[in-house]
Amino acid sequence: MSYDIAFRYQQALDPSALITLTTALHALTAAIEDCRNAGHKHEADPAVILLARHLGAIASQIERPNAELRRACMDAIADLRRKPALIALAHKGVAYDERAKKLFHSDSRKALRALADALGLAEDSYDIRSNRGGIAVSGEVTLHGTSIYVQISLGIMGAGREVMFRKVAGRDDYVGARNHFAPVHQLLQPERFARHIRRELHLPEPDERSPRLVA
Repeated sequence: MSYDIAFRYQQALDPSALITLTTALHALTAAIEDCRNAGHKHEADPAVILLARHLGAIASQIERPNAELRRACMDAIADLRRKPALIALAHKGVAYDERAKKLFHSDSRKALRALADALGLAEDSYDIRSNRGGIAVSGEVTLHGTSIYVQISLGIMGAGREVMFRKVAGRDDYVGARNHFAPVHQLLQPERFARHIRRELHLPEPDERSPRLVA
């Protein structure tokens, strides 16, 4: 059943209590939600328009030129692009955030492919699969080879234990030997992490490629 309430109109007429960006934005988003519940178009709602203008007025009082703010945004984008998303996602978590969860699974698959290359695994000797799980969990992404099982998940085992790896006896072995754990940042250095895995699981070094014959 649709309904309407007077509170957003009252706030729009007297927004004196809304003195920060946070409080003004909260009032604006609540007013838009009230419009939706009432079946009104929020773009034409007088309270929504007044509250939006009030939010803009508060922002205009912040004495930082647009050029400076644009530069700060561009600097932040450049800084974020230098940092792997997996580390930020591991810190933030992806529960109840579909976009973050999609990025976690995509970047985890890329990281595991890089690890497989560093381990010298043949393309037909392993598979990488995702289990997204429910909205309250990250799910997991798994590399399963003939002798190794590596799985990435967030929040289950706690911070610093996002990557689990163990030795297995074939691609039908889902139990394997003892579990080992590592922080996600180690996965982002695949060559070094591959050496660590081989050492911990007592795996042989990958076969060196035969030198090409020179005619």
